[in-house]
Amino acid sequence: MFEKFCITGSSLELLKKGERGIIKFCNIKDEQSLQEMISMGIIPGTSITVEQQFPCFVITAGERQLTLTRKLAQRIYVRIDNE
Repeated sequence: MFEKFCITGSSLELLKKGERGIIKFCNIKDEQSLQEMISMGIIPGTSITVEQQFPCFVITAGERQLTLTRKLAQRIYVRIDNE
């Protein structure tokens, strides 16, 4: 009767520990914050894995482990990688 519901993209904030995604875009208007994100390697196309959600977000992006605030995690949008 109902088709399977599937979410293919979301804010990084909604991913759980161990889930993976590919960064699609960052909704950041502040130029300094945007440059900081780029310098950390958080750019579209980067594959990430959530390592921790609380008290702050810890993600692995490539060979780097990065710590992000929840506010920043809300502004990063990813395509969920189910493989």
